[in-house]
Amino acid sequence: MNKNDMGKTAPIPLPQHKTVDGHDDNMVGETAKQGFSAKTPAQQAQHDAVHTVLLTVDGTDAKKDEQAIIQAAEILRNGGLVAFPTETVYGLGGNALDASAAARIYRAKGRPSDNPLIVHVANAKDAAPYCHITPLYEALTDAFCPGPLTMILDKKPCIPDTVTGGGSTVGIRIPIDPVAHAFLQACGVPVAAPSANLSGHPSPTTAQHVIHDLFGAVDAILCGGASQIGLESTVIKLDGNDVTILRPGGISYEQLCDFLGRDHVHMDPTVLHRTQSDAPPLAPGMKYKHYAPRAAVTLLTGTDQDVDCALQALASDASNGILCDEERYALLSQSPAVVLSLGARNNPDVQAHRLFAALRQFDQTDVRHIWAPVPQKKGVGLAVYNRLMKAAGFCVVEAQTLLQNTSEQKGV
Repeated sequence: MNKNDMGKTAPIPLPQHKTVDGHDDNMVGETAKQGFSAKTPAQQAQHDAVHTVLLTVDGTDAKKDEQAIIQAAEILRNGGLVAFPTETVYGLGGNALDASAAARIYRAKGRPSDNPLIVHVANAKDAAPYCHITPLYEALTDAFCPGPLTMILDKKPCIPDTVTGGGSTVGIRIPIDPVAHAFLQACGVPVAAPSANLSGHPSPTTAQHVIHDLFGAVDAILCGGASQIGLESTVIKLDGNDVTILRPGGISYEQLCDFLGRDHVHMDPTVLHRTQSDAPPLAPGMKYKHYAPRAAVTLLTGTDQDVDCALQALASDASNGILCDEERYALLSQSPAVVLSLGARNNPDVQAHRLFAALRQFDQTDVRHIWAPVPQKKGVGLAVYNRLMKAAGFCVVEAQTLLQNTSEQKGV
């Protein structure tokens, strides 16, 4: 799709539920009956042939929703893989007690085998058979769960090493999304689930995204609405009375400091900087390049004036994509570049909600390079910063330097 096909709309809307060939999500059940396939040739070659069942849960018919959830849970208990909605992003679930199911998750995503999976349970007490519960876990679950928080604890032997990437710890999460909660209750087993996308791609926040990446590679997709938060959970490692943030998310650094005290909350260096270690990661999102669209991503830093000038210069090239705040979008939207807005500069919650959908939207265009200002790091903004830095491979350029180089090239 070129820029003219997209149209220059106002800040990007929340993703509409359309399948990759243009069908509305309310036709999902019908397309499944008709044998609809959204696999690309690359996916055909990568994945074993799997008949994917699409199950709609839309809140319009409680009985049908319940039947869909029960069917999805039965598929998972029988060794299948089921993608399901959560408040953060869609997850790709398998029985966490079944090493072969975990191995299928890695194969379906093309995920490195040392990148651990998070184990999801319906209630905080349900984690006890699978990890060593601590007083801090109990305090944190009382304060923040169910919700977008994953806690790293020492695992018990019943959790296969395949699930934890060979490590001795396991991440435990209790989603608040009602469909996810009902699904986990119906499963009756702990559910290992990373994001339901091809490894390295932007995470999926709609059923459409999952269908695009994994149709034909998983046994079922539980098709609900768009994810409320839009970024993965906060991951913390528990150590006595202290926690270390391994991946920022919907529970912010400030919230944890307010609850535990600033002296008890630490930040892993990989949150802000490229990892220099070859050791297996303790949590997803720490070691490998993640969340990346097809086009290269570069972040711009500097004064507001320098960044504005650099973006204006870059926006004159139709091969560029610009991902910016609402205020800058108003100045750039009529330029040749493809310009998308994440929302108001002072609203990181909206930016988090829109980020992955925007990165996927760039994949529908012909842009060769995506440029974005470095986002603010306060609140959930830290998670937006982290995801954009990972998508860019930590490639950051000074806006003033870019302007100088551009001026020199024009003078040659």
